[in-house]
Amino acid sequence: MTRIRTPFDATSTAAEVADGIDLSNRAVIVTGAASGIGVETARALASTGASVTLAVRDVGAGRRVAGDITATTGNSAVHVSELDLADITSVDEFTSAWQGPLHVLVNNAGVMMTPETYTQPGWELQFATNHMGHFALATGLHGALADDRSARIVVVSSSGHGNSPVVFDDLFFDRRPYDPGQAYGQSKTANVLFAVEATRRWAADGITANALMPGGIWTNLQRHWDPEVLAATKASVTAAGLSAKTPEQGAATSVLLATAPVLDGIGGRYFEDCHEAEVVPEIIDGVHGVRSYALDVDAAERLWDLSLDLLRTARATN
Repeated sequence: MTRIRTPFDATSTAAEVADGIDLSNRAVIVTGAASGIGVETARALASTGASVTLAVRDVGAGRRVAGDITATTGNSAVHVSELDLADITSVDEFTSAWQGPLHVLVNNAGVMMTPETYTQPGWELQFATNHMGHFALATGLHGALADDRSARIVVVSSSGHGNSPVVFDDLFFDRRPYDPGQAYGQSKTANVLFAVEATRRWAADGITANALMPGGIWTNLQRHWDPEVLAATKASVTAAGLSAKTPEQGAATSVLLATAPVLDGIGGRYFEDCHEAEVVPEIIDGVHGVRSYALDVDAAERLWDLSLDLLRTARATN
């Protein structure tokens, strides 16, 4: 299978990728669009003429961002809806309220390196938010996505998936010491596996899903890092002569997966820097490549079935 390459690269911005794309009369949802790359993803997609819904926990922040996006793009069809991915009731309320076809769902929101925390059903917080919340969202919106007939799901993963496969025998650290990096890695691997299985199950409905690594970007996502570790990491990046991406550059690959004609009908893949990533035995320089276990079709099917079971149990006991 030939890896997909595009005219864009690590320096491209979301606006550059979206230039010339027309999504008028199409609907888009971006989760976590009140900060970081979510803002620039939503802004670029609004510039295409799409009706964009910012699905956010902080509605006030979302409204401020929506006003800014309208001011910079001239698109007044920028909406805000409350969504807490760690709360399945909130997800179900969001999906129940959605009306009409959905062209693009950008699963952008996430948490990283959180202290050991568990949600109401007993799920570890990073897995609950990054995977289970988005899984419930996508499955709840399946009908709307199918109604579009050419819908795309964009899944923001991370090179952090290299920290861990999905540990099916101990998802929630019941038998091993909690490690925030491993928990984050497991949730990001789950993101890629979701894209693989969603495409397999839903391609006949015109729905495809792809995952991506946005790149190294300093945003609010690192708020749970130890301050000394964060400072040292930034210093080492600078000392190596490297530079972090801007949020506008970090959003470029998300926008590419949402809009690029070359990806029509293509799913189940992992991208970085606006190109399909190489499968590698370990993540290169901590940033590049995708591990084979994140693309494993058997693991993807197993995770999907397990996720359905977890949701059924959570809803039954809510």
